[in-house]
Amino acid sequence: MNWEKIDAFAKQWVKEAGIRIRASFEMKLDIQTKSNPNDLVTNIDREVEQFFIEKIRETFPDHKILGEEGFGDDLKSMEGIVWMLDPIDGTMNFVHQQHDFAISVGIYEDGVGKIGVIYDVVRDEMYHAIRGSGAYLNEKRLTGLREVDVSKAIIGINPTWLMENHRIDHNLLIPLAKDARGLRSYGSAALEMAYVAAGRIDAYIALRLAPWDFGGGSIIVEEAGGVVTNLKGKKLDFLTKDTLLVAKPGFHQTILKKYLNDGNW
Repeated sequence: MNWEKIDAFAKQWVKEAGIRIRASFEMKLDIQTKSNPNDLVTNIDREVEQFFIEKIRETFPDHKILGEEGFGDDLKSMEGIVWMLDPIDGTMNFVHQQHDFAISVGIYEDGVGKIGVIYDVVRDEMYHAIRGSGAYLNEKRLTGLREVDVSKAIIGINPTWLMENHRIDHNLLIPLAKDARGLRSYGSAALEMAYVAAGRIDAYIALRLAPWDFGGGSIIVEEAGGVVTNLKGKKLDFLTKDTLLVAKPGFHQTILKKYLNDGNW
């Protein structure tokens, strides 16, 4: 498989989609809700996903597509080549602030991540990786992720996860929040994973994400030397929603063992 060729197409389409999104900043958006009043979707989310699907179907007709807005395939397995698309990860930020959102693309072969692309449209920062070739921010290779002590760590986590939640006992996360140097919440899972890969934050924790949220970021983080699992320390399920623990090497194990009871919660 010529992954360099597929990667080139993916990056080209991501850049083109970014131009479309920036052009929408002066337009009136059609904003709707999905699962709850804070789960926003716009006409631009849908148009960008349809743009990707049209390009993929035309260029790689045998590839499958899993997209957030539901225009792709109804997948029962990860067999073959699967594109995971989030046209705008961080739609609330896109609507209210016009920054801190990203396009996320992950390409998998038989469940193994091969290509990851996360594009911060406003900052023109593209995080990208091909399996076995390292991770990059634009043209700069991302290296040097080292273990950090929790007292010096910045952790990406939504503050609502520190309140009572049915997915996990919130009391497990409160000591971690207290011990860390600081907490951040950017409102985009893709960007927060990219920030771990770039060393801008030391870990990212989420309790409920869909495959298109972490599909691209997982590949980039691992190629940068970071560790990606769910909060039980297991491999992610790319067909269902899952929890997420992304961190620098060593620090991932510290969080899992010291604060998450080795995944036995």
